[in-house]
Amino acid sequence: MMSDEQNALITRITPGTPAGNLLRRYWQPAALAIELEGARPIRPVRLLGQNLVLFRDGSGALGLLDRDCPHRGADLAFGRLEDGGLRCPFHGWLFDRTGRCLQTPAEPDGSKLCERIRQNSYPVVERAGIIFAYLGEGEPPAFPALDCFVAPDSHVFAFKGLIDCNWLQALEVGIDPAHASFLHRFFEDEEQDAAYGRQFRATSADSDMPMTRVLREFDRPDITVEPAEFGLRLVTRRALSKESTHVRVTNVLFPQAFVIPLSSEMTITQWHVPVDDKSCYWYAIFTSFTGPVDKDQMRTQRLKLYELPDYRPRMGRFNDYGFDPYEQATKTYTGMGDDINVHDQWAIESQGRIQDRTREHLGQTDKGIVAYRRLLVTAIGAVERGETPMMILDAAQAAAIIGPATMDGVGPAGGPDSYWVKVDARRRESAPWYQTAE
Repeated sequence: MMSDEQNALITRITPGTPAGNLLRRYWQPAALAIELEGARPIRPVRLLGQNLVLFRDGSGALGLLDRDCPHRGADLAFGRLEDGGLRCPFHGWLFDRTGRCLQTPAEPDGSKLCERIRQNSYPVVERAGIIFAYLGEGEPPAFPALDCFVAPDSHVFAFKGLIDCNWLQALEVGIDPAHASFLHRFFEDEEQDAAYGRQFRATSADSDMPMTRVLREFDRPDITVEPAEFGLRLVTRRALSKESTHVRVTNVLFPQAFVIPLSSEMTITQWHVPVDDKSCYWYAIFTSFTGPVDKDQMRTQRLKLYELPDYRPRMGRFNDYGFDPYEQATKTYTGMGDDINVHDQWAIESQGRIQDRTREHLGQTDKGIVAYRRLLVTAIGAVERGETPMMILDAAQAAAIIGPATMDGVGPAGGPDSYWVKVDARRRESAPWYQTAE
């Protein structure tokens, strides 16, 4: 358990809070690049409790400004893209993407007011279909050489979804290898198809055993948590027999992402990004190690479960997550359909909009969550002391953060970690883009 004060320390992220100061030291996903397509590339963004407006100017360059006009506070998300910037419709004040005031047209001739006005602006960059923003002070860190950033655009797909709770409890579902044996249990093994959210229906590497059977029949995992240069590596083993063991390798990418295997051919890098203290978005980049991804198909699949323009889920508290008691008795452990994202959403949202950790009782299988919270508290303390927390990288350091490796396979019982290392190396050797990237 922890105190109310400790819980607030690691969950509250609005401007001026300790955790908020930490997260502002890193690049944060702010929007999908596709959200700025179309005739009017302007998008309101709420990120880390701040109201912002994201846009492309007439040259196509990205800009991110505070959303309230510095004249009288009108909403710049309703602005006009013209004359090289974003113009407020209230009195015509014009700002470029750096926040410089270009015009105050209603002021008298010769007015110097415009020269004294500067709207807050923030660095933005597009990577792998996501627009990242930096809300902190000073120079932003370099991007690590993650697979999702190294692979060509043809081999990555980005998507997002809104979650109605605090970012930390949403992130912690990805740091919990034990929950999959229950929350994502299916009573029938089916072949993996093109449907979204059925990643646990695929077979593990080096076997013909569906993950559904592994998770259903072998529900006492042995979890090892290892420190890594990028955060944490979690190795989860489930003994299948005297000869074989199911091995799953996942990673915590500090400060608020994880990297997991989707199949033997694809991985997911997923961030949980605070909108404010009580809601967040998940942003995911799917990376293919084989052929190009069908972006149109993947987006169409996912939009069956999420509504535009805000990527709100079609299942939630408002409709009991589609719960069906007959299905729970006969088909799935939750009774909430085939999409494991709905399962996760229920698990984390049902804890409340900010989980009360003073009432929790952690067990041995929660060791990854415990290790991550310690990293988080240590990093918060470092920022409070004026020190540099982990994963604030220069160019050379960023180039050394490769991968990180993930896998889901069946290897020899009691074997060393060389098994999953070899599986990951084998996948990379077969990826045409990985050899090119090297």
